[in-house]
Amino acid sequence: MLQLSAALLNKSVMSLRTGMPIATVTAPIFNPDNLKIEGFYCQDRFDKKELILLYQDIRETLSRGYVVNDYEVLVEPTELVRLKKILELDYEIIGKKVVTVSKQKVGKVSDYATETETMFVQKIYVSQSILKSLTGGSLSIDRTQINEITPKNIIINELSKKAPAGVPAAVV
Repeated sequence: MLQLSAALLNKSVMSLRTGMPIATVTAPIFNPDNLKIEGFYCQDRFDKKELILLYQDIRETLSRGYVVNDYEVLVEPTELVRLKKILELDYEIIGKKVVTVSKQKVGKVSDYATETETMFVQKIYVSQSILKSLTGGSLSIDRTQINEITPKNIIINELSKKAPAGVPAAVV
């Protein structure tokens, strides 16, 4: 099921063992190589420390939060050697500029939708400049249209042009 970014954040992390909330999700951890959410930064309910919940440790996603086995699945960032480079990048999708392969500016990412089973970002939503948004609205871009991801931009394939109103479609 696809969920927008707001539906993933500020949720409780609940322990199956105690049946109580143990942390609150504050931000996603993106892998820019494949646009996957590898985990979440969480604020510990007890010590107020910043800990990390890895995606594979989530047993179930509910409307109220994420269910995990126990408090021990939350780890300090320094313990995650495998994710060290991704954590250092601190990549954030929202606010990234979106351009086409031919360097045409499209807009900035305003939101994204994630498949909750795999945690891959499936769609990004791009807000355009005021002038373009009056005529065309915002854009929804599927992950298959993304060509490259750089630290500053998301580069997409060329956008298809709409036929002007009143022009008949070609007859085959």
